[in-house]
Amino acid sequence: MATDADVRAIALALPDVVEIPSDGFDFRVNNRGFVWSYPQSGGKRRVIRTDIAVLYVGDEAEKQALSLGEPDVFFTDPAHGPFPLVMVRLPQVDVERLTELITDAWDMRRTAE
Repeated sequence: MATDADVRAIALALPDVVEIPSDGFDFRVNNRGFVWSYPQSGGKRRVIRTDIAVLYVGDEAEKQALSLGEPDVFFTDPAHGPFPLVMVRLPQVDVERLTELITDAWDMRRTAE
């Protein structure tokens, strides 16, 4: 079971990462976001969920593979619909898998043109 503290430790261990001030967590490399806390909209106000991470996955195929293949772990929402992002339920992943996911997201954003 991973936590927001694990997200922070994993992201900050990667080179050239900057944490952006937020109510949760928000990490960038080369001024590009790769993992941040989920801004859940509901009712009249937005709630920052630190038990869910928004993760850059690179393309629509990977987004669909994750969200359809493991719906108990990954999901998408209409607000993030057109972007190559998935939401990760942190309690549903272990730290080893989370490390792989965050590292892959960091690497794609670090090398993006």
